[in-house]
Amino acid sequence: MFLVGLTGGIASGKSTVSSMLRELGCPIIDADVVAKKVVEPNSTAYCRIVYHFGPEILLESGEIDRQKLGELVFADEEKRRLLNSITHPEIQRAMLKEILFCFLRGYRYVVLDVPLLFETRRLTQFLNHTVLVYCDPATQLSRLMQRDGLTQERAEQRVASQMPLNEKRGLAKHVVENSGGREETQRQVLRLHTKLEDSMEFLLVRVIAIAAAAGLGGVLLYAAKVLAS
Repeated sequence: MFLVGLTGGIASGKSTVSSMLRELGCPIIDADVVAKKVVEPNSTAYCRIVYHFGPEILLESGEIDRQKLGELVFADEEKRRLLNSITHPEIQRAMLKEILFCFLRGYRYVVLDVPLLFETRRLTQFLNHTVLVYCDPATQLSRLMQRDGLTQERAEQRVASQMPLNEKRGLAKHVVENSGGREETQRQVLRLHTKLEDSMEFLLVRVIAIAAAAGLGGVLLYAAKVLAS
């Protein structure tokens, strides 16, 4: 099994492509979903966040008010670093557990849906492939205004706060062009899925895992690399 990173920009259609891949049977590990799970009430991260930021960040239900917490850390770099130091290790551990589960189930590849994949670059070294969901700037702006009911000025501000899609395009191994209709996007996703499913990259990972389990890591790792070259 190998890892594929999926990313995009605000209103570029990443969620649409992620759903299409899921419908094709691909396991999707959504970083946003994981991030919400690791701060659920009484979790380790939850308790540390409440300890450092105080009970005023909580909703009446006891859950963390993500908007209020976001406003706090957005205005203070030190607080943002503190929050990241609490949540990021928990997120990474949770994602690793899901990756191992997918490996044991025999999937050829697993998709990590990560909005800030190229901004943080924490995961890129572990990925065999990176996929960007792209749309042209005018389409992105129009979709964002319509989706969130924003004025053009507010929409432009939100787009400007992210790394430009054209810059991300130069970093991605694969690009799904999502400026047109759903059918064209779906055709591209199907081609990409077929290409990844037909890849033999998953064999190298399995050989290494078997070798490590058998205590023959050095010899079989070398053999696997020769076979893959």
